[in-house]
Amino acid sequence: MGAYIIRRMLLIIPTLLAIMVINFIVIQIAPGGPVEQAIAELTGESSAITDRITRAGGETLKGGGKRPIDATAGSASKYRGAQGLDPEFIKELEVRFGFDKPVHIRFFDMMKKYIVFDFGDSFFRDRKVVDLVIDKMPVSISLGIWTTLLVYCISIPLGISKAVRDGSRFDVWTSVLIVIGTAIPSFLFAVFLLVVFAGGSYLDWFPLTGLSSENWDSLSWPQRIIDYFWHLVLPITAMTIGGFATLTMLTKNSFLDQINQQYVLTARAKGLDERRVMYGHVFRNAMLIVIAGFPAAFIGILFTGSLLIEIIFSLDGLGLLGFEAAFNRDYPVMFGTLFFFSLLGLVMNLVGDLTYTLIDPRIDFEARLE
Repeated sequence: MGAYIIRRMLLIIPTLLAIMVINFIVIQIAPGGPVEQAIAELTGESSAITDRITRAGGETLKGGGKRPIDATAGSASKYRGAQGLDPEFIKELEVRFGFDKPVHIRFFDMMKKYIVFDFGDSFFRDRKVVDLVIDKMPVSISLGIWTTLLVYCISIPLGISKAVRDGSRFDVWTSVLIVIGTAIPSFLFAVFLLVVFAGGSYLDWFPLTGLSSENWDSLSWPQRIIDYFWHLVLPITAMTIGGFATLTMLTKNSFLDQINQQYVLTARAKGLDERRVMYGHVFRNAMLIVIAGFPAAFIGILFTGSLLIEIIFSLDGLGLLGFEAAFNRDYPVMFGTLFFFSLLGLVMNLVGDLTYTLIDPRIDFEARLE
């Protein structure tokens, strides 16, 4: 197993590099960039945005202050909307954002820093990327952990029950409910929950936004725990409603496949009771694919499934951070979070493979490599 782990860890390096190269190329091809974003904002509110850019760089522009807009400068520029701006100011923006260097130099400089987990500073937020991620992490972790646990707690028992009662009324009606749950987008269900339960047109049982009340500091620890989960009820319900359908059917089909195997028929022929057959023999084999996928499922829910939920419930998490970074072309935030979470996802895939061996020690990945 040690050799297998080492090989998989070494494979992470080229995989991560390929992910970064492909995304870096795509972003460079996409229209608009940090310089153009800054120019677009400068055109509308030159003074305020220039002050922000100056603060972000930690230094004043050349000349000791803000670079004025030259209304008479009509020189052509490779940046859209740059007409009328002082060319020297454009050059200083390029230096500020690192666009004075060739593309390949920018990429290698970026990767050198990322190797030591130096993700730099945000272009437009005046803060380090690491600090931004740490600030947003509690919201996304809260949504990811509790949604994943709830999905598994619902899906596994329901999938087993459907497999055992395959073709019964229970199986048919639960399948109908699953289809309905899958058909309803989570963001639409979130709006429904807000209207019905958060002071919309009907009930006012749950808070509308955030993960804590305004009087959080004055609450005792038991009250804080209750307040925390009280705020989580609606967003987690919205994320769970469509998330358990796929896992439920996967659990059911996995159990059905194992129930029809010869070893199950043999166990029953030996006189073993149904409970022992199901949980002593079928469960371990059927649950391999379900439980081993937990790490990947958690990563998926944590970083890709909560953007609209965060927006609807005004939750300032990683999903919203990534969306704003992509919209504003904040490259340090975009590539920094991409590198970190891609690395985390690759590691969690390895953890998922190792989970197979914990569930069923008979599986030997190392032997399959020989």
